[in-house]
Amino acid sequence: MAETTNELPQVADSNVADQFQALHDKVKALEEALHGRIDGLEQSIGTAVSHVPESAFSWAALTIELSYFIAAVLFILGLKQMSSPVTARGGIIWAGVGMVLATLVTFMYPGMHNYGLMLLAIIIGSGAAWWFAKKVAMTDMPQMIAIYNGLGGGAAGAIAAVELFQGIDDTTTQVLAILGALIGSIAFSGSMVAFAKLQGLMKKSFIFPNQQFVNLGLFAASLILGLIVLLQGADATTSIIILFFVAALVFGVMMTLPIGGADMPVVISLFNALTGLAVAFEGFVLGNAAMIIAGTVVGSSGTLLTQLMAKAMNRSLANVLFSGFGSSGGAGADEEVEGSMKEIDATDAAISMAYASQVIIVPGYGMAVAQAQHKIWELTKALTDKDVTVKFAIHPVAGRMPGHMNVLLAEAGVPYDMIFDLEEINEEFEQTDVVLIIGANDVVNPVARSNPDSPIYGMPILNADKAKNAIVIKRGKGAGFSGVENLLFYADNTRMLYGDGQKMAAELLTSVKEL
Repeated sequence: MAETTNELPQVADSNVADQFQALHDKVKALEEALHGRIDGLEQSIGTAVSHVPESAFSWAALTIELSYFIAAVLFILGLKQMSSPVTARGGIIWAGVGMVLATLVTFMYPGMHNYGLMLLAIIIGSGAAWWFAKKVAMTDMPQMIAIYNGLGGGAAGAIAAVELFQGIDDTTTQVLAILGALIGSIAFSGSMVAFAKLQGLMKKSFIFPNQQFVNLGLFAASLILGLIVLLQGADATTSIIILFFVAALVFGVMMTLPIGGADMPVVISLFNALTGLAVAFEGFVLGNAAMIIAGTVVGSSGTLLTQLMAKAMNRSLANVLFSGFGSSGGAGADEEVEGSMKEIDATDAAISMAYASQVIIVPGYGMAVAQAQHKIWELTKALTDKDVTVKFAIHPVAGRMPGHMNVLLAEAGVPYDMIFDLEEINEEFEQTDVVLIIGANDVVNPVARSNPDSPIYGMPILNADKAKNAIVIKRGKGAGFSGVENLLFYADNTRMLYGDGQKMAAELLTSVKEL
């Protein structure tokens, strides 16, 4: 191509030369205008791009959000499978995979740089959890769940503390951080007390005059301090934030101290719900979708379970938390009874079961303490070999945590189709020849139907007293955790087989096999 030049060609006619000059000037002006427009457009595009969040063009951000979505789906599927004992194991695995996925993609989060500390925390936490899970006895599972619930609430509270100390400008975010801190701190300290009670480190419940007013004052103080932190905004003082956390932690301790062992299933479920709610709030603070979804799922399911547990005891949640029921020596401990407890030996008890048409076994916390579930399953197989129909009846609050008895029986290998809930089996007791009660007390106490003055009046119970014969394996003659004497033990159709649950189950097994 010919090389372009800005110089005009030499022409003879002066008029033509003037026209060329005018045309040349217009082209040059147009060229300069176009260059100006192009430069302006480039600058505008550059400015617009600079204001678009980096995450909009980041494959890492897209991967994180997609992974969080998959983790949420796995959480929900896992929870769905855990609703049935047949699929519960698979549900735990699915939820675990979701948690691993959510944890791993956190390393891709923008601005993340503390990889060494993160890895150290994961190694220490996972190692400790694995070791304790392998070592803890099934009888100690309730306290392990209590302390794990507490650690979750404590983690949520710690996240809130970091954010509050750094200062939060947005009011909505600060409100959520304060609520998460309050709820998480209560769940943490309350769960620690629940753990101490279940572990036997705290032998009794602590009840003193005007305790409810003291607790109300502590809760009010926590709310007021939280409000002060909110009003101070990003400039909240360190001392006020610390006082806020101290008040919340002390309240969690004080509200749990008066609650006795009989109410521990409800309390553990409640703290589980509080932990989930706290995690969800802190998820909003951090903008973390996985925390929001996981916390919401845990909080909602825990709340529903708490309501179901309270309903199973025919009591309101407020009554569980503030009445002091469940503490030893409670109201009703001096219940007047007629008759006496009648003892039976293992041989006679075995004969009555071996020649029965149907036997219903009612397990309770005593079976867990004695770790007798394996011997009970062997006894069940021996009775089944003699053409005896054997079923297990589970009360919703039997044991020290929701589903405690189901877990123990599943560990022993009891088929799921032999385990029945209260509503499913209560009508069968009248047609049952023998009911074998091992370690259960309050959940089979007929005083819940007969005495309006009893603290357990109105609580749905297993109708063990309506069976033709009842055999009770019990260490001694003491009352249950509610402190209420069990009228079933004094009934004419009841016989007491005193001794350790596992030892008595072994003797029953031996006697049945010898028949």
